[in-house]
Amino acid sequence: MSLLRCASLTKTYASGGRELTVLSNITFEVEAGAFVAILGPSGSGKSTLLGLLAGLDRPTGGDVVLDGVVLNELSEDGRARLRGEKVGFVFQSFHLIPTLTALENVQVPLELRGREARPRAQELLERVGLGKRAHHYPAQLSGGEQQRVALARAFSHGPLIVFADEPTGNLDAATGATVIDLMAEMNRALGTTLVLVTHDPELAGRARRVVRLADGAVVADTGAAAG
Repeated sequence: MSLLRCASLTKTYASGGRELTVLSNITFEVEAGAFVAILGPSGSGKSTLLGLLAGLDRPTGGDVVLDGVVLNELSEDGRARLRGEKVGFVFQSFHLIPTLTALENVQVPLELRGREARPRAQELLERVGLGKRAHHYPAQLSGGEQQRVALARAFSHGPLIVFADEPTGNLDAATGATVIDLMAEMNRALGTTLVLVTHDPELAGRARRVVRLADGAVVADTGAAAG
């Protein structure tokens, strides 16, 4: 069953009196429970595509449909509500709140939704190997530990899909591999759909499907049937 679908997706910007096409005629689907990597070099349009798929931006043309809802037909507030309910994010720069402990950072998405937060947050920190670091602040954690906290936070409210934008970009190779392994394990164990953006073919290879971008277009889509 398709959870996410984009059809004839195009994104253009005005630049110096000219129209710059960043994405052109992007069409593909992501099945529920899939682990998909969007792979491409800098400037290929992959982060722009992620923003459109997550409803952070509107396409110039085409549609993005998430869980049966056409995102570009929603208001900005409507897209924000949908993201709050159904989407999790992992970013390159962690984006943890420095004045909150690891446990409190993971609790935030749950508390915003009025849910019982502490037991779920502790459970997820245990899952990512940080149960004993729950009461440490971000400044007391390594980069890899901070990203694992961010990963636990992204999955905390039970989203349908998690988008990860270059989540290993600030980590060394070994730590990055550990984070990707954890993401893959949580994808399998929780059934949460995972869409990863990366420029690294080795990391993309951890996914069950790879959509390769170049110059704003899909040039290869491998492993789609395995999603």
